[in-house]
Amino acid sequence: MKLESLKLKNFKAFENAELRNIPRMCVLVGANGTGKSTLLSVFGFLKDALTDDVPVALTRLGGSRGFQEVRSRNTDGPIEIELKFRQQDDSPLITYTLAIDEVDGKPLVAREVLKYRRGSRGKPWHFLDFEKGEGSAVTNEPDSVTTESELIRETQTLKSADTLAIRGLAQFKKFPAAMALGELISNWHISDFHIQRARPEQEAGHAEHLSKEGENLALVTEFLYKRHKTVFDTIIDRLKHRVPGLTNVDAKTTEEGRVLLRFQDGAFTDPFLARHVSDGTIKMLAYLILLYDPHPHPLLCVEEPENQLYPSLLAELAEEFRDYARRGGQVFISTHSPDFLNACKLEEVFWLVKDRGYTSVKRASEDRQVALYMQNGDKLGYLWKQGFLEGAAPQ
Repeated sequence: MKLESLKLKNFKAFENAELRNIPRMCVLVGANGTGKSTLLSVFGFLKDALTDDVPVALTRLGGSRGFQEVRSRNTDGPIEIELKFRQQDDSPLITYTLAIDEVDGKPLVAREVLKYRRGSRGKPWHFLDFEKGEGSAVTNEPDSVTTESELIRETQTLKSADTLAIRGLAQFKKFPAAMALGELISNWHISDFHIQRARPEQEAGHAEHLSKEGENLALVTEFLYKRHKTVFDTIIDRLKHRVPGLTNVDAKTTEEGRVLLRFQDGAFTDPFLARHVSDGTIKMLAYLILLYDPHPHPLLCVEEPENQLYPSLLAELAEEFRDYARRGGQVFISTHSPDFLNACKLEEVFWLVKDRGYTSVKRASEDRQVALYMQNGDKLGYLWKQGFLEGAAPQ
C-alpha cells in the first residue's frame, strides 16, 4: 500500500490542508502545538471508526465533546478526510472520502465514497457511495471490470448512520472493494509505546505483532525466537551493538505460566529482568521488533522515536524506518530531534506551520533555498535549528 495524498478539512488544527506526493517514509517536523500529533491521529481515528464506530472514534480523539472538539474551531460544515492510495505501485489510484457531520447533537456519516481511477483521463468509477446510512456498493472484483457499464451495484441500508459503510460491507466477500479497504485500515499500526507497560511479566499467550502500547513485548520476543529465529538473531545483533555490555535477550516462561523478558550482561552470570534495565534499552528492543517484523504493517505511525534514545543512535534508526518502508510498510514519523532529522532525505520531510489558529503543511523539497543548501551538503536538522524551515523553528 502506498498513500499518495491526504487531504483534511475541519479536522482540529487543519481547517484546510493537504499532503501531496507522500513518500514511503514521511517525516513531520514543526514547533510545539502545530499539529504533528493531530496529523498522525487521523490514521488512529479512521481505524477506531472502522473497528468500533464514528461516535467512539470521536470520543477517543475529542473527549466528552466529541464532534465539537474534533471539528476545527470557528468552522461550519462536516469534518472531511480524503485518502488517495495505490495497493501496488502499478495499481489504479483509489480515493476514499469520508465526511462526518452532526445532526441534532448526534454525529453521523454524511458521505462516504470509494472510487477508482482507471487511467490518467476520465472520471473515477464509484465502487461505494453512501450518504447518511444509505447507498450502493459494487459487487464486481475491481480488477475484473473493464468498462463502467459492467459495474454491478447493490443498494444497501446500514443499521445506523454513524457506522462506516466499509465496516459493514467489509464483512461480505461480495463487496470486494469495501473488503479490501477495510482490511487495509484494520492492519494499520499506530504506535503509542509505553515503556512501563512493556516491563511487567506477561501471562503466557501468543502474539505475533507488537501491540499499540507494547505490553506484549515479551510474548512477541518469544514468538520471534521460536518461529523466526533468523529475524530474532538479527534483532539481538543490532541491539548488542547499541547497548554496551549486552550479550543476549530472551523470553522465559515460568512454572506459573508467566513470560519474563531477560537481558544478559556479559559481565554478570545471572540475567536482568526487564524491570531492571534502562528505558532506552527497552525502547530500542521494541523498535527493532517493530521494524524487523516479518510481515510489515501497510502503514506505521510513530511519534517522536528519539525519546529515551541516545542521539548517536538516531541515524541508524532512521535508516531502519526507511528499510521498513522499502519492504512495503509506509511510515509516518513525527520528530523534535535535529539528530533524527539530519538522517532524513529532503523529499521525506514536511513541516507544519500554524497561522491564525490553523495549520498548513509545507514540503522541504519544494523550498528552493532549503533544497539548495541540501545540494551543497547541509543537513535538515541543522537547517531547522537555524530557522531555515520558516515557521517550524524548535521551541
